[in-house]
Amino acid sequence: MKKKTLERWSPLILLVLILLIWEAITQGLGVSEFIFPSPSRIWEQTLEHRTTIMGHAWRTYWVTMVGFGIAIVVGVLLGFLIGSSRMAYAALYPLMTAFNALPKAAFVPILVVWFGIGIGPAILTAFLISFFPIMVKIATGLATLEPELEDVLRVLGAKRWDVLTKVGLPRSMPYFFGSLKVAITLAFVGTTVSEMTASNEGIGYLLIAAGSSMQMGLAFSGLLVVGIMAMAMYELFSWIEKHTTAWAHRSSQGV
Repeated sequence: MKKKTLERWSPLILLVLILLIWEAITQGLGVSEFIFPSPSRIWEQTLEHRTTIMGHAWRTYWVTMVGFGIAIVVGVLLGFLIGSSRMAYAALYPLMTAFNALPKAAFVPILVVWFGIGIGPAILTAFLISFFPIMVKIATGLATLEPELEDVLRVLGAKRWDVLTKVGLPRSMPYFFGSLKVAITLAFVGTTVSEMTASNEGIGYLLIAAGSSMQMGLAFSGLLVVGIMAMAMYELFSWIEKHTTAWAHRSSQGV
């Protein structure tokens, strides 16, 4: 029980240690807040500008969720197509891999030309950067379905569609939730990057504004908020995964 409790609280313990060391270094060496603000200074500016930060954070959050929602739909559909067909796998997977290698920040100026400055580029950047992990995991879950299992189901009268929807998709759920936990963090990165160059709202815009006015504590506050939002969504998907795909994970009892 003690080991289990320690594991549960280990992230918080590590975070506190990092903050204490960070505070000690900045205070002890007299580091200027314009170069590297201390945690206490970041907290002060967070409280001071909380209304502004929350406004920008809400904008970043809902824009990210829209882009992420589109990524889930497109990623699942493409993953199902690629994973269920050898021809589609051979034709599409290399192209999708090449597309994923392109820096998504390079798309922002193009998206600005197409959709103008605002939520359009941010939503699409969040989508472009986060759909690939979802697609890959769904495709992997379907493509790696055991041939022996599929043969048995075919002998029992199951059609290809039945095998994919009643066996393949449920089997892909652990992969799917794993991809969501990765993709949601990427979605926040995409939104923030887009807001830094093509928006007058959001955390990305706040980072640029704070940096240009030398308010480094405020800039770090923005980074902190993005991290908290991403971590909260990560934990949400972990909770959903734990309660829907418990059968796919080894029990921790007795460890």
